Amino acid sequence: MNLYIYNTLTNKKEQFIPQNDNKVNMYVCGPTVYSEPHIGNARAALVGDLFFRTLLELYDDVTYIRNLTDVDDKIIEESKKINIPINSLTQNITKVYQSNMLKLNMLQPTFEPKVTDNIENIIETIEKIIEKKSAYVSDGHVVFDMNSFSSYGSLSGKISEDLIDGARIKPESYKKNPKDFVLWKPSLGGSLGWDSPWGYGRPGWHIECTSMIKSIIGNDTTLDIHGGGNDLIFPHHENEIAQGSCCSSSDYCNFWFHNGIVLVDRKKMSKSLGNVILVSDILNELNPVIVRIALMSTHYRQPLNWTKDTINNSKNIFDKIHSSINHDTNDDEHRDIDFIKLLCDDLNTPNAIQYILKQAKDVKKDKSLLPKLKYNCNLIGIKSNGLRLDKLTTDKVELLVKQREIARKNKDFNQADQIRDQLYKMNIVLEDTSDGVKWKIKH
Repeated sequence: MNLYIYNTLTNKKEQFIPQNDNKVNMYVCGPTVYSEPHIGNARAALVGDLFFRTLLELYDDVTYIRNLTDVDDKIIEESKKINIPINSLTQNITKVYQSNMLKLNMLQPTFEPKVTDNIENIIETIEKIIEKKSAYVSDGHVVFDMNSFSSYGSLSGKISEDLIDGARIKPESYKKNPKDFVLWKPSLGGSLGWDSPWGYGRPGWHIECTSMIKSIIGNDTTLDIHGGGNDLIFPHHENEIAQGSCCSSSDYCNFWFHNGIVLVDRKKMSKSLGNVILVSDILNELNPVIVRIALMSTHYRQPLNWTKDTINNSKNIFDKIHSSINHDTNDDEHRDIDFIKLLCDDLNTPNAIQYILKQAKDVKKDKSLLPKLKYNCNLIGIKSNGLRLDKLTTDKVELLVKQREIARKNKDFNQADQIRDQLYKMNIVLEDTSDGVKWKIKH
């Protein structure tokens, strides 16, 4: 079975072919841990998670790296603003992020490196770039020399002249050329930093990812797949390619994927608009399975518009799948090749969800389809055991529902209401329909 990925590097969907027949390495940019993760962070992680799950279906050896950026100007500013040590801030946010991702059923990456654990590797990578005469030292800074890399712009399509933009690039006295970017900068006034051959300082943002990738897969190994939000294409990923190519004898990366942003009612999330949706908040309101479905409802390359309709549609999908799986207590699963093919088509999650919905409908007539339905749900991270209750709980719910019906027939409405309240405390809600009383797990 072949996997096809829309490769940002070539701007077309291509068959993915790893460098080694059965071994794949993939890196996805993780969060900068200065504030609690928002729904946009969750979407980026989800796309990486889905690629990881799909790759595991196809290859025996898959290495998935998702970093944690715990050195950054925003982190320093936030620690000063709320008056707590930088380490305390980054550790707290990291715990929240990891907890959120676990609740959303993200698989644990093979490696989850932190910048602070890789300072030595970063310094070594910078030294290699200097040795290749692609960087220079100036006034305590190490600066990448853009004139040393003629292929800049291969990912973003931006040519050299595009980079000289007063709105984007501020001329600095330590730079030979305004286009050059910083690999290492001095830390002043007791700020966060480490000793280096160029003085006390800290790494620039772009070099961090490159170095962590190289330290794990090897300096002269080409990365198979690199992903992240499309806001990272330029300059972050473009700069990664430049510095990564100049410190190695191999190509930097063969396949690049980028996910669209999350909009809230068609508006970009921002603190000024007050529309930033934190993952913790949404998980307090909704079942994590519903949140995950919502994040998959739009193809990853397109913007995702987070609205009440998005949530309600995801609730309806959850209910339909839940109604087919809930009463089953068998854990049998069967691999479904047709479903996997949908994921192999550049993660076509909208079609994958429609496929599952049809299966959920057909299962009610043909129970033999249930093992495939459960397999497919688990494959995309919709835990089938999260869509059903254990047999003991199910039996208890069914008994209480019957007792309530008896109470209603006897016009003992007080007891009927008490049973309804008891079920509600068990996260079970009742619906009185023309076909009788139906029950489902509370969202």
